[in-house]
Amino acid sequence: MKILPVASLALALLMPLPAAAEKDPATGLVLADGWEAVRNNCTACHSAGLVTQNSGSRNYWLNLIRWMQATQNLWQFDPATEKTILDYLSTHYGVKEGARREALPRDLMPVNPYKADSNS
Repeated sequence: MKILPVASLALALLMPLPAAAEKDPATGLVLADGWEAVRNNCTACHSAGLVTQNSGSRNYWLNLIRWMQATQNLWQFDPATEKTILDYLSTHYGVKEGARREALPRDLMPVNPYKADSNS
């Protein structure tokens, strides 16, 4: 039996949407394994909104953590805490379907001719 496109659309509209993930009312973080580690470590310096508005691969989040450690005085995490944070962020704030590609690594970028130090 062949289903007409209009009938397919009607069936799709009748199907229930996936339930939205439950969120912590205070932070807006998705309530799932690891959310407390993110809340305790990330919101010590900035709002949870800065986390929830971002998305990226595990590598993106790891590079962001390393940048904060190198430039923003973020403390070093023990390996278990870092794994928990990265698992949580890459799962619940991972790469979005149809989003832009990840930024190119700095070493692949051309030299900025407008910067005083042309090596960065």
